[in-house]
Amino acid sequence: MNATSGSRRIVGAAALTFAAALTLSACGGGDAGASGDSRELSGKVKVDGSSTVAPLSTAAAEFFAEEAPKVQVTVGTSGTGGGFEKFCAGETDISDASRPIKDDEKAACDKKGITYEEFTVANDALTVVVNKDADWVDCLTVEQLKRIWEPGSKVDNWNQVDPTYPNVPLKLFGAGTDSGTFDYFTDAINGEEDASRTDYSPTEDDNVTVQGVAGSKGGLGYFGFSYYEENQDKLKALKIDGGKGCVAPSVETAQNGTYTPLSRPLFIYPNGKALQRPEVEAFVEYYVENHTEIAKDAKFIPLNAGQDKELKADLDKLKSAQ
Repeated sequence: MNATSGSRRIVGAAALTFAAALTLSACGGGDAGASGDSRELSGKVKVDGSSTVAPLSTAAAEFFAEEAPKVQVTVGTSGTGGGFEKFCAGETDISDASRPIKDDEKAACDKKGITYEEFTVANDALTVVVNKDADWVDCLTVEQLKRIWEPGSKVDNWNQVDPTYPNVPLKLFGAGTDSGTFDYFTDAINGEEDASRTDYSPTEDDNVTVQGVAGSKGGLGYFGFSYYEENQDKLKALKIDGGKGCVAPSVETAQNGTYTPLSRPLFIYPNGKALQRPEVEAFVEYYVENHTEIAKDAKFIPLNAGQDKELKADLDKLKSAQ
């Protein structure tokens, strides 16, 4: 597959709709579902949730449109938390998530009788980025990141991070509080989910963070690896020292676990009842069977062999429960 990712990253707050008329290049094989001729399938599949995972589901939707051109898949970006609110209210068929479902969200789903399974569909290396002109820094320790981002932090200049750094104002950009990326980053760096200073520029749209950091010499932000990959001409990714030396975010370091503590899995949560509809079942099966090609095209980090085996077992488990 060719990585035509530019058109696939325009994922703002509005839902992205991929109609049957999409003209696409062929992509990886795989079974499009157990519902007969997928080209005769029709209906709608509603996906919502994480802005980090949205480009992955967007790519899956585009490729599936060639297999099932009469099925309309929409991908929304309400954030992981917002996506689970809709999912557990029965408003969506699949929830994209950049963190596991929380206990209160599980309770909300249980109350509505929503069954689901957690599918790991790709890996991510949450990436800390700075402006291209920030030549004074290549690596930050977790402790330095904590001093920058912890609640009540007054660090507002790079020379407060390290006295050898220049007198340059530090401008912070990051995920909004409804984002799974925010939850993950605050837990990994500050030791507690949602624990963060509040005087930064938050957004649910990672492209806004790209623009903010690229436009400020002293800018620093964080988001998923794919957004850095797409914008590496504008930004510089920092290595992170989790206690065993500086490690750069990459496919290899995320898969082998050396990029700590910011490597993470990415999820989709299919609604068990929705899977009884042939179009939803076919889309989810296509997603699972072609996850490696989809991840590569969307510039995500594919699953390793063990994760692949577990993913396919999870799909079988959910289908057999219906």
